[in-house]
Amino acid sequence: MKVLIINSVYRVLSTGRLCADIAAELERRGHECVIAHGRGPAIPPSARKHTYRIGSRRDILAHALRARATDRAGFYSRKATERLIEWIRVYDPDVVHLHTLHGYYLHVGALFEYLKESGKPVVWTLHDCWPMTGHCATLPVAGCDRRKTGCFSCPQRTDYPATYGPDRSAENYARKKALFTGLPNAVVVSPSAWLAGIARESFLKDYEIRVIPNGINLGVFRPTESDFRDRYGLGNRKIILGAAYSWERRKGLADFVRLSELIDEKISKQLLRNDCYRIILLGLTPKQIRSLPPGILGLPKTDDPREIAKIYSAADVFFNPTYQDNYPTVNLEAQACGTPVVTYRTGGSVESVPAEAVSEQGDIEGVWKKICSGTLDVVVDRSFDIRNMLSAYLDLYEKRI
Repeated sequence: MKVLIINSVYRVLSTGRLCADIAAELERRGHECVIAHGRGPAIPPSARKHTYRIGSRRDILAHALRARATDRAGFYSRKATERLIEWIRVYDPDVVHLHTLHGYYLHVGALFEYLKESGKPVVWTLHDCWPMTGHCATLPVAGCDRRKTGCFSCPQRTDYPATYGPDRSAENYARKKALFTGLPNAVVVSPSAWLAGIARESFLKDYEIRVIPNGINLGVFRPTESDFRDRYGLGNRKIILGAAYSWERRKGLADFVRLSELIDEKISKQLLRNDCYRIILLGLTPKQIRSLPPGILGLPKTDDPREIAKIYSAADVFFNPTYQDNYPTVNLEAQACGTPVVTYRTGGSVESVPAEAVSEQGDIEGVWKKICSGTLDVVVDRSFDIRNMLSAYLDLYEKRI
């Protein structure tokens, strides 16, 4: 079996790592896989035969600049996409697995015209809402129902994929609806029941829609001996941990600052000793680290999963104050390392944690009460295991052929 995976990135970010894991499992089982991608660092020579680079950095920059001016993200890079299509005709995969198609690297119109013409089986994993809206990759925090009947006057035009030109959300919605529907042999997959529900309310509703949760390596993410507390002189303080690959606004960095202020207030009122708690954030930029208040220890990104497991294992609670998310694997990783999670009622973030671990968005007092309760449970079930996710995808490929 030959599988072509198309994604914005390879081996980086959650989607890039997911694609690499699927490719590795296919090859382990004797199949063949190539990942076509548009962005990311240079590919090592050992991996080049398994990848296809779509376009160039210059092409991506031109696409991004034009999209900023015209609100037509996903409808440039035609020549790069036509070269990809010619390559696909030669490679002749048995299955095409689509992931993130936005990111200024692909002309979705040209790609979907080819997919319809070829009739090849398509598996399409949704990681966000971009395929179902006229602009947004994430739904507005307050909720927006325009996607159900047709987008217009988008309230998030200056959010990714940002535009400062005319609003073309209605036009984009109509183009996507015409392009993305009518694939002759396709199945839509979502990592979360939440996003699957949104897909069932969208113009993708006529496809078969399945839920395959993202998985993690339980051989790496497990309770691990750690010298993390000694390294940072944390002693017996209770560690409140947060982690993100990129601390965008929607990830809730400002909420950790508010939590730090709440702890300081309780210390000033002598309701807490000043050595009881320490907030630690992983994945920050140097600029973000410099801007933190004294009560927060900021750490840079690390790509070493075993080091991340040590940090999770050292923490007392993991707080995920995300405002927009699909099925965050950080919730799985923390719990697999024995650390309970508190999260907001956001998207699919609630699907992997106990009900009592969920707070309303922005309710820092409620979060604090849960952290202090001492009754938080850890959920680690078989669905967390990456092997289940990989087997589900391979079974799906074989059934589509």
